[in-house]
Amino acid sequence: MTNRKYILNKEVAAKKLQRMAYEILENNIDEKKIILAGIPENGSVIAKTIQKILGDISSLQTELISVSLDKRNPKEIVLSKQMDFNNEIIIVIDDVVSSGKTLLYSLKPFLDYQPKKIQTLVLVERSYKNFPVRPDYVGLSISTTLQEHIFVEVNDNEVTGAYLV
Repeated sequence: MTNRKYILNKEVAAKKLQRMAYEILENNIDEKKIILAGIPENGSVIAKTIQKILGDISSLQTELISVSLDKRNPKEIVLSKQMDFNNEIIIVIDDVVSSGKTLLYSLKPFLDYQPKKIQTLVLVERSYKNFPVRPDYVGLSISTTLQEHIFVEVNDNEVTGAYLV
């Protein structure tokens, strides 16, 4: 499959993730702790990468959890860890936002609490949405047709690229 139209390679993806980690720090400068909630599979890999970068560049304490849901029929949303999310900073992380549906539904479990702030992060944002979701942190924003799809490649817990089909 060498006919892939790559929009991000490994090095550029790494730079985008590094930049987003710095943005998280800037937007949460007075915070001591944040919760990174990755959406499996690729969102969880991105969340782990962001956690590692934040650990390398700051003293910000991070907790990593996952938000699991059926992306096509998101009736049941399951958190990997039950905890008190009141007054917490939560960043929900996924690889690509297309319609906004997955990100919107992934916020649902946190709405039973009173978080201090909920933010969203995606590596790639598509230009159209069916749901009112605008990510707070975006690695790359791209205009696509409705027929095109974006795939983020992950290998050994590392983002290795993203391409258009």
